[in-house]
Amino acid sequence: SLCVATTNSLQHVPHDTALETWDDPELDANLHAWLAFADQKVGEVVTLAKGIVEGFDAIAPQIEESTRILRERATAPGVVRPEIRERVGALGESERARAPYGERAAAQDARLALPALPTTTIGSFPQTTDIRKARAAHAKGILSDADYRARIEREIAEVVALQEKLGLDVLVHGEAERNDMVQYFAELLDGFAATRNGWVQSYGSRCTRPSILWGDVARPKAMTVDWAAFAQSLTDKPVKGMLTGPVTIIAWSFPRNDLGLAEVADQIGLALRDEVEDLEAAGIAIIQVDEPALRELLPLDAEDHADYLRWSVDSFRVATAGVRPDTQIHTHLCYSEFGQIIDAIAALDADVTSIEAARSRMEVLPELAEAGFDHGIGPGVWDIHSPRIPSVEEIRSLIDAALGAIPAKRLWINPDCGLKTRGYEETLASLSHLVEATKEAREAL
Repeated sequence: SLCVATTNSLQHVPHDTALETWDDPELDANLHAWLAFADQKVGEVVTLAKGIVEGFDAIAPQIEESTRILRERATAPGVVRPEIRERVGALGESERARAPYGERAAAQDARLALPALPTTTIGSFPQTTDIRKARAAHAKGILSDADYRARIEREIAEVVALQEKLGLDVLVHGEAERNDMVQYFAELLDGFAATRNGWVQSYGSRCTRPSILWGDVARPKAMTVDWAAFAQSLTDKPVKGMLTGPVTIIAWSFPRNDLGLAEVADQIGLALRDEVEDLEAAGIAIIQVDEPALRELLPLDAEDHADYLRWSVDSFRVATAGVRPDTQIHTHLCYSEFGQIIDAIAALDADVTSIEAARSRMEVLPELAEAGFDHGIGPGVWDIHSPRIPSVEEIRSLIDAALGAIPAKRLWINPDCGLKTRGYEETLASLSHLVEATKEAREAL
């Protein structure tokens, strides 16, 4: 007997499209027709089984309706935008290349005047219950735009003041306004739709609502500039602009299946390029484009690795290559073993790359040295996935290990990852230990 079933578990797709509504009536109708969540997939399995048992004439109406929907989807507004396709088609090597790293490093040293072993964090600070409630109240219309902005600006001011008090060298605004590092951008970019109830398991007990990429991607307006510029206005220290990269946005969304991922990545890269250039114009001297999913999206088939790494690197460079030499580009990588993609990490050509390294006790360092990696590097010295507070001595030992493989002029000191899931008590203690250990290491240089 023949059994008809899904190829794998349905735990990684949302429950039911009937639970969703989108504000745009046309988009709402289209997405309900185009999407199949878990309940819809089960219904499709039942239909296919019926066709096998009773003959496909028995399900002809359903097949015809599906064919009609796919045909109409191809010409629906927003699915194909010629001006975006033309912009991607016009991309050449010059749009993906910056000045040589040595020239950039000298210009950035002159502009930033940072100390040896500069300290920073990855981007997010703890998101308190109060902040989450404020964001939810604003989404429901309970909190006005003006009141919400005032609440987020107050949080940013507190986070900036906290970092200055701790003695960090390069600051962040804390990302209090962001519900998720992908969803936040998907809600602001054309071509994406966010669900209200589309929760799926991410890892362990954590869940997320992946956004749905249904059309060509464009940035209708600036997404982060106001928050970054406000944070920078509060301090003389550099504040990083914070963006999520093309590959990670694709990996942590439900991507469209009617356009190759390479072209999708370039569309997102161009939208981010516009944002990067606006951040630079607003006076932001350091801009970080995170790609934690770079290794995660690597195809299982080794024959496909080269093509994937080519377009993933290219899309990052599209996003970041439009700035001046004295604007410093950072990226962040985590959730992976890096040895398999070490050449791709170098090819990103970021001025500074921060990577998860504390949990592995710096095992990535020999791989970096062997690969001849010669840009700025920040191997994490605090494992933020644990509530344990590392001591000054422990962090100092990791810094010393890093100094054994990386010249001091290229070494940055930072945690493994963002601090969104940590509490403020452990964050304050751990960051103070990080700063103290760095001071000791500077004195010993």
